[in-house]
Amino acid sequence: MGANLMFKKLLLIFIVVPLLELYIMIKIGQLLGAEVTITLVLVTGILGAIFVRAQGFSLIRQVKQDLNEGKLPHKRLLEGVCILASGLFLLTPGLLTDLAGFMLLIPPLRIRLINTLLKKFSTYIRKEGSTTVTWTPQNRFPNS
Repeated sequence: MGANLMFKKLLLIFIVVPLLELYIMIKIGQLLGAEVTITLVLVTGILGAIFVRAQGFSLIRQVKQDLNEGKLPHKRLLEGVCILASGLFLLTPGLLTDLAGFMLLIPPLRIRLINTLLKKFSTYIRKEGSTTVTWTPQNRFPNS
């Protein structure tokens, strides 16, 4: 990736997105009032934390089960990354980031994103080379 493209992406993330968030919150504040806007941001953050925690614990159980069955849980680990990203989005004040966070908590959308990323990275791996990892059922989690 070129340095110019990377700079543009960072500019978008660190300048444009916060400005959009601020603009949206100001408009909603003008429409509904400051108290409602602040409450909305706080409630989405709290609800998001509850959902992220529940899905995170569920995912940990599924990963342990996959490992005990001798399956490599690569997709489940990517789901974990998406859930973590969702939590970060939901903890960031703003309605756009909350929307992105909640979208990552919807399993069909999350799976679709993961499959898209896997296709993209598998093309990269074919071009650049790959590494093989072997997992056997004897490599289990302790106390499982």
